[in-house]
Amino acid sequence: METLIELYDERPLENVLGVETFRPGRVVYICPDTLPSARRVREKLELYFAHRGLELSVRFAKTQIYDAGAIHSLLQNTVAHYPDCALDITGGTDAVLFAAGLLSAGNPIPVFTYSRRKNSFFDIRNADFAAQPCEVRFRVEDFFIMAGGSMRPGRMDNALLEGYRELIEPFFQLYLRFRRQWTRIIGYLQRVSAVDPGAVPPLEIDAAYTVKGDRGTKLDAPEQALAELELLGLLQDLRIEPGVRVKFRFADGFVRTWLRDVGSVLELYCYQTCLDLGLFDDVRLSAVVDWEGDERRNAVTNELDVVCTKGVTPIFISCKTGEVKTEALNELAVLRDRFGGKMARAAVVTAERGGAAMRNRAAELGIQVIDLNDLTAGRLERRLRSLIPGGKA
Repeated sequence: METLIELYDERPLENVLGVETFRPGRVVYICPDTLPSARRVREKLELYFAHRGLELSVRFAKTQIYDAGAIHSLLQNTVAHYPDCALDITGGTDAVLFAAGLLSAGNPIPVFTYSRRKNSFFDIRNADFAAQPCEVRFRVEDFFIMAGGSMRPGRMDNALLEGYRELIEPFFQLYLRFRRQWTRIIGYLQRVSAVDPGAVPPLEIDAAYTVKGDRGTKLDAPEQALAELELLGLLQDLRIEPGVRVKFRFADGFVRTWLRDVGSVLELYCYQTCLDLGLFDDVRLSAVVDWEGDERRNAVTNELDVVCTKGVTPIFISCKTGEVKTEALNELAVLRDRFGGKMARAAVVTAERGGAAMRNRAAELGIQVIDLNDLTAGRLERRLRSLIPGGKA
């Protein structure tokens, strides 16, 4: 097979799996004549295949995808032009599939399809070579590029996080002990370490014992929490003069970032737990997706707290130390569907128990909820494992 004919689909994965598995020299996409910016879509696919190290020619053939006769005629012409071809009928509309059936009835070309449920290719007709499990494995970035986007650097350099591995579990346990006061603790650290935009963030802090909080409130130094953070090594050289001044040093720039952000501790713990499972092909913390992939200054971007991959399945995880709002669930569902398609999974990990309304909305969107009870009972690993196809809770 030199040429693979693909039925273009709005779900990015369906457009590339056959190419990834069978490595043709050419792929021809049968696509709708209404496809906006077809040239740009083709260029995005070419960028994706180059990113994956695949050398092939990408071509688009447009037709009216609800006109079976027009589709059949286009397929006949395509097969005549590329006799050494095979047809993948995984994607496309019902009319396209009907036309493909008509073509197959009068032409012995190999025809195969892919089953998401079984993650396997199946020989439909004359395609013995295609009857095999799908063993393609993706990294997080692959799914963003596949969908025409790109991955920008996030708040944390994942390559450097290995050196903090032993700190994350005790850091999270400290958070659980101080969970009710955590917002005030982080609020205090934010106030005493604030700097002007563009200035170099200091690690050495010399501040008042009491600082202004939100809405005219006052924040006293959280002495016990600061002392325990020092015991963990996250703070150094802590000196407290009760009621007067507080001095300390952040261990480094990473720690400074974590202790100025309320949600970082839960994100780190979830990320580390995913790594410790040893089941995922890739795990990313703070993955920023650029929707258009051109990295313009005003481009639409979203940050995903934790993203994992297992084979062809991406798993999008949102971490919330506070209330999980409907808007957050909706955004997670949109990102999952846009950059993962039907194979993708999504979960929200919350340090609250969550109400019935939130759980109902999450269920409607197909989002799993992992709550405080799971976190305190040590069930996070088991719940994350259940997100993997075939995994059990």
